[in-house]
Amino acid sequence: MRIGLLGTGNVARALAHGWRAAGHDVLLGSRRPEERTGLGLPVAGLDETAAHAEVLVNATPGGVSVDLLRSIGAPTLAGTLLIDVGVGLSDDFSALTHPNSSLGELIQEAFPLTPVVKTLCTMDSTTMTAPGELTEPGTVFLSGDDAEAKRTTGRLLTDLGWPESSQLDIGGITTARGQEHFAFLFMGIAGGVGSHTFNIKVVTRPSADRT
Repeated sequence: MRIGLLGTGNVARALAHGWRAAGHDVLLGSRRPEERTGLGLPVAGLDETAAHAEVLVNATPGGVSVDLLRSIGAPTLAGTLLIDVGVGLSDDFSALTHPNSSLGELIQEAFPLTPVVKTLCTMDSTTMTAPGELTEPGTVFLSGDDAEAKRTTGRLLTDLGWPESSQLDIGGITTARGQEHFAFLFMGIAGGVGSHTFNIKVVTRPSADRT
């Protein structure tokens, strides 16, 4: 697939490398592509990246993501699956920029003709593309209102090393706020284990014991 990634930071680059290794056509989007050469990945302007993409990935800082997408324009984004991996945090990481909602919800509200799926925001970029390097399988969550968009996202997650057994659909786009609000627990766990390379795993009782 043609995958456009908005952003050129650690997350966007890690995902681009992961999907390119799986055979996808990737393109990074930047407001200043002429300053982002030497990344070992193709880089273009935001509009060109969005026009190129069958799937668009928002890997920009959550506090500016909606405005950045508005600069591209709703007509360009209409009908294109948008995978949102961003989290809006203040500059000092002490507060969420969307404390009573989520970035995923705000993007879906602003672009109703663009199916939005929230995923991969509960982990560091080192885990996003190498889940098999952890001591045991973890869980990756999906939130979104469009079933087909989630199925496509699930296939792309599989290409990054996430088997279906590790993918958990937790519901509509409103559940994205749970994923994003996990950011504070993530930072606490990182301090506790002394590393950002970890993941969480949902464990349940055996089926026969569930009530």
